[in-house]
Formats: sequence, C-alpha cells, structure tokens
Amino acid sequence: MTTPSQEQESLGALMQRLGRNAVDAAAVLAQATSAMKDEALARAAQAIRAHADAILAANERDRAAARAAGLGAALLDRLMLDRARVEAMAGGIEAIIRLPDPVGTIAAQWQRPNGLKIQRVRVPLGVIGIIYESRPNVTADAGALCVKSGNAVILRGGSESSHSNAAIHRCLTEGLGGAGLPRECIQLVPTTDRAAVGYMLAGMTEYLDVIVPRGGKSLVARVQTEARVPVIGHLEGNCHVYVDRDADVHMAEAIVLNAKMRRTGICGAAETLLIDRACVATHLVSVVRTLLEAGCEVRGDPIVQSADSRIRPASEDDWYTEYLDAIIAARVVDGVEGAIAHIARYGSAHTESIVTENQGTAERFLQQVDSAIVLHNASTQFADGGEFGMGAEIGISTDRFHARGPVGVEQLTSYKYVVRGAGQIRP
Repeated sequence: MTTPSQEQESLGALMQRLGRNAVDAAAVLAQATSAMKDEALARAAQAIRAHADAILAANERDRAAARAAGLGAALLDRLMLDRARVEAMAGGIEAIIRLPDPVGTIAAQWQRPNGLKIQRVRVPLGVIGIIYESRPNVTADAGALCVKSGNAVILRGGSESSHSNAAIHRCLTEGLGGAGLPRECIQLVPTTDRAAVGYMLAGMTEYLDVIVPRGGKSLVARVQTEARVPVIGHLEGNCHVYVDRDADVHMAEAIVLNAKMRRTGICGAAETLLIDRACVATHLVSVVRTLLEAGCEVRGDPIVQSADSRIRPASEDDWYTEYLDAIIAARVVDGVEGAIAHIARYGSAHTESIVTENQGTAERFLQQVDSAIVLHNASTQFADGGEFGMGAEIGISTDRFHARGPVGVEQLTSYKYVVRGAGQIRP
C-alpha cells in the first residue's frame, strides 16, 4: 500500500513527464507545415466519426455517474453528447482546418532610415495548459485549436467527463500519429486526482507558458489566484439583454427567449433582462410572459413583479448571479443610461445585447458598454468562436490584455520581431 507521500511523488513524476513531453512536442509542432497540421486535424475528425459509438458509450458512463451523484440539469446538459454533438465536434475541427494558419504570418513590416528591415511575425505561445469542467467537446476544440496554432497542450478535464475526454483524446492522437506529428502534442492528464490541478498551477512553471481555465466561477477564480504562469480566462458570464423603448416588441421577445433559453448552461446565456422604463406599458408583460411560458423562472424588481403573479422578488445578489439555469433576473432601468450603469456595476464584462430600432441609441450602448462582446439586435448566445467564424474557441476571455472575447487560433499566438540588416552597428 502506498503512502500519501508516495502517491504525491507519483503524481509529481507523472506531471513532470507530461511537461517534458509537451516541451519536446512543441518544438516539433512549431516547425510543422500547415499541411502537416491540417492533415493531423483531418485524420482526427475522421477518427471521431469512426469511433462515435465508443465516444457515446464512454459518455453514457460519465452521465450515469453524474446522475447518480445528483448533478443538476444544467451540468448534465453540458456533459451530454449525442450523435449530433459528436458530428459537431468533427465539423468544428474541419472548420479549424479551413482557417488561415497564423504561424509565420507577418502582422506588420517597415524599414528604418538606417536600412534595417523589421517584421512583426506571429509565433506559437509554446505549451498551453487547459483546465476545464463538464463539457467533453472542449477536448476536441482545444486540442484542434492548439495544433492549428502550433502549440502543444496539456488538457485536464473534469472528473465528471473523464471517460468521454479519454475517448475523444484517443481520436486526436490517432490523427497526430497518422500525420507524422508527435502524439504528445495533445496530452490528457490521465488522473482524476484533484492535486493534478494544483500541480499545473504552481509546479510546472518550467513547462507551461500559459494556462486557460474553462469552467465555473470557483475554478477560474482559483486558477487566477494560484497560477504562477500567465492566465487567459473569464470569471463568469453574467450577460445582459437590454430592451429599449424603441425596440420592436416581437423581436425583443424572440431575442430574450433565445438568449436565455436556447442553452441555459453556456457562458453566453443571458442572466439579466433590463427593460426601459419608457416601454414598460408596451413591452414588459409580453417579454416576461414569453419567458415564463417557456419554463423560465423570472425574478424581478417591484415593477417587473407587477406584470405577472408568477414572478418572484429579486434580491441584490440576483443582479450579480450567473445562474446557468432556466432563471433570469429582470429589472426596469431609466433608458440606455440606466442600462449602461447597471451593466457597469453588476456585469462581468462578458457579453451584452441591446434591442432597439434607434441606431443612435444602439451606437451609444455599443461604444460605452465595456464588455468583451456587445451586440445590437442579436442574441447573446452568438458569443461563440464558431459563430464568429473562428472555427471554435477555447473560451471567452474577459481579460483586457493579450486576448479578449473568443479565444481562437490567432489569439493562441504571440509575435516576435525579425530584423534584417546589412552590417549596421548602433552609434
């Protein structure tokens, strides 16, 4: 029987091995041609389709364990795979193949008066650590994005999706091997031991160049607090839809319903509805009843509550809450100024939408709301790298440096300066 210290040493040895393998693989991948990377991804997509039955069987094992553990409906939805979602994973990889390869592209170039020729060239970040929960499709999306951008990756998925992740990971490494690239370009931490997360955050600084957390608020907060390498992440998606006095009421109903209820467990789901005081008489009842009739719980301020007896009172905490469930907080505000002020105070700088036919009001909202994504007359559920034409995403960053919004292929690169001279020396 092993002692706790021996188990810890064993985990340390495992993580060190993953780190060394990733660094070696990253050096090879950084020099790989676009054709090699695309072939690896094409083979991975083929493998996902070929092994769909095995992926679904593994997912059913995870779902059965999750149901037995009493996971809520939103988390079960995030965990669930069906044939359509498996096909979407394969299709997402193929969409990434069609994207331009950012590695080696020249972002800018100029010549100095002394004859020096300077170029800013995109390069991979190196080795990326990704820590995520629940959604097994992240395994495919993240692995494919990292390969396309020339980065090796160490994936640490949630224990609730461990079997699904392993089945998908096997398809990705099958693609890499078939294309002649190191299988270690995409590694999956092969243990559900929670200590592996702590080791990635603080014990792998010589291997990891950046960490990307994708999951709930507690996970991301922990990563941002404990990580000893740079982090790309967002704390939560407390997203808002503001219905303006000049909104088309039928459009408002459709957008609010979709923003909240299309998929309640994603970070782009609307969590707060803001209604312009000037259109309470014409818009409030129809919009909130559309939600109620779709099975959404509405928690409102006193004016919103007066629209329907089924509406529960909202507390101060509700304005800060990312429900990830069929619940929405609703409040009446004083025009676009009130909406902007509410979002600035309670929002998480993720995604916000305004519904209005007034272009001037829309532009004011789009310019003054300081969130990663702002939309006019569109659902917040479009906050997605695939919907932006980026193939897929690792997550939506609410950071204000390096990457903001959907983190896709280009956002997983940095740059270096290449300077060409003809014997110049500095006086």
